[in-house]
Amino acid sequence: MPATTVLTDRLAVEIARLGMVGESSDVGTLSRVAELAAQAIPGCAGASGVRWAMPDESSPGEAPEPLAHAASHPDLAEITDRQLARGKGPVFDVVATRRPLAADDVLAETRWSEATSDMLRRGVRCFSTTPHDHTSPVLVTLTLYGVTPGALAPGQHALAALLAAQGSAAVSNTLQYDEVHRTAAQLREAVESRAVVDQAKGILMHALGCDADQAFAEMRRISQTRHLKLTALAQRIVGGRGVS
Repeated sequence: MPATTVLTDRLAVEIARLGMVGESSDVGTLSRVAELAAQAIPGCAGASGVRWAMPDESSPGEAPEPLAHAASHPDLAEITDRQLARGKGPVFDVVATRRPLAADDVLAETRWSEATSDMLRRGVRCFSTTPHDHTSPVLVTLTLYGVTPGALAPGQHALAALLAAQGSAAVSNTLQYDEVHRTAAQLREAVESRAVVDQAKGILMHALGCDADQAFAEMRRISQTRHLKLTALAQRIVGGRGVS
């Protein structure tokens, strides 16, 4: 009888750490998910994960696109590489149906001849692939591999689903974290640009004896005739470099 998965305190902490944003790339997160699966799931000799970009509702004809993948062993990474390069195989069927798939004995499997041949050449005799769709644009698949037929009992899939879910959440959190940082940087740049433009207007008001609107109009005129961005022109004025 296959061993039962035990969610130890250490494993629980490692799984929880996957959700921390800003610590890893997509590949780093997927690699850690694969490593944890190989360490924690009885019968699992290795694992691989893929992050997919899913088409939105406005583009129903577009196919899901694999954006990042990682594995716990180079041979398993090569199995994934070849499957993604062909654009077909069990992992594509899982993404299309959002349902897990498994083969208890790859040698007797007839559904994916090319993918199973790749697995057999690398000593894989069984596998299971689990999807998790955390948010619409992000889907993560986790594939477990065993070296003996039937090594991956159905009872072991719960932890695989947990790891796939946490990996998906980590990727989604990182995307949101990056978007917030980009927005903050853009806002900061806008504030800084406004400040230097206001300083330049003040200098022109003093030099030309005009009001703020006239100073700004003059800056726009110079910007257009000299083919300079308004912010770059303002920086030259504030820096005392002139506008030539």
